[in-house]
Amino acid sequence: MGLWDSYRMRLRRKRLRVRALRKRHELRPVADRTADIRPDDILVFSTQRNEMTRLPWFLDYYRALGANHFLFVDNDSDDGSPDYLAGQRDVSLWSTRGSYRTSRFGMDWMNALLRQYGHGHWTLTVDPDELLVYPFCDTRPLAGLTDWLDSCGIKVFPAMLLDMYPKGPIGAVEYRPGQDPLEVLQWFDAGNYTISRNWGYNNLWIQGGPRARTFFRDQPGRAPALNKIPLVRWQRHYVYASSTHNLLPRGLNLVFDDLGGEKSSGVLLHTKFLPTFRTKASEELERRQHYGDSREYIAYAEGLDGNADMWCRYSEKYINWRQLEILGLMSKGNWA
Repeated sequence: MGLWDSYRMRLRRKRLRVRALRKRHELRPVADRTADIRPDDILVFSTQRNEMTRLPWFLDYYRALGANHFLFVDNDSDDGSPDYLAGQRDVSLWSTRGSYRTSRFGMDWMNALLRQYGHGHWTLTVDPDELLVYPFCDTRPLAGLTDWLDSCGIKVFPAMLLDMYPKGPIGAVEYRPGQDPLEVLQWFDAGNYTISRNWGYNNLWIQGGPRARTFFRDQPGRAPALNKIPLVRWQRHYVYASSTHNLLPRGLNLVFDDLGGEKSSGVLLHTKFLPTFRTKASEELERRQHYGDSREYIAYAEGLDGNADMWCRYSEKYINWRQLEILGLMSKGNWA
């Protein structure tokens, strides 16, 4: 990267930090328990809107992994989820009626909270429909992973977003609030992915999977990106540049090995396609608050006219993290 490009990235990082400071004023504290945060706590950051169906399992899942405190931004929910979150003793909650789109799809709010409360902590920034799976997660807590990362001097841990789906039409399955969504969404694509180098941010760009073949079959290049860096040893001068796909400083995005071998990585099991998805997609399409003038939700609306069935004969039934490693979707690297 030349001097001009380096300067441009530094300037972009400074602008994103300023944006976050300004957008911080859109957040109204509802339940501020950040005084309970201890120096070694692992923190979970998330933006949510009308996710009451998912939140009980989301919180229990990450509590079981060893997350210590949750910091939520609620964006004008009306389903009771703010009251539920405010009543949780390990949750701090902020509310905003601000535009999700003009806050860079919630990332300005996240960057503001990460700067104020995440400094020096391992921070996990995920959506309520994302469940992190990492090597040995069935026997080792998150602290085991972060301790190993610290011992190796590693500051970030990447994860591929893996879309989970049912067998049969999306709306035909049944799901109850608080249930493990993987009891309903048991299938995923083992292949059908493309990986390219994003030279601007020096990270990998992954696309494909069931959303590409179901909703973007005619324009696979417009399918959502699947590369994420959710787990970070946060510092005040860091910012997320584009969702959790990439970070600044750009050196944090070097999560692959050019010299051969594999660096450790995980998977975010994406539980988007519950039976409530059709209603949620229609709502978000009407709001027009998502990236690219909600083109992703336009594709969903068109594909869901027939209540899409994402399952095919190449679909793989989910077992555990070891299965994902064998398939090459994640790696334990040299963590033994």
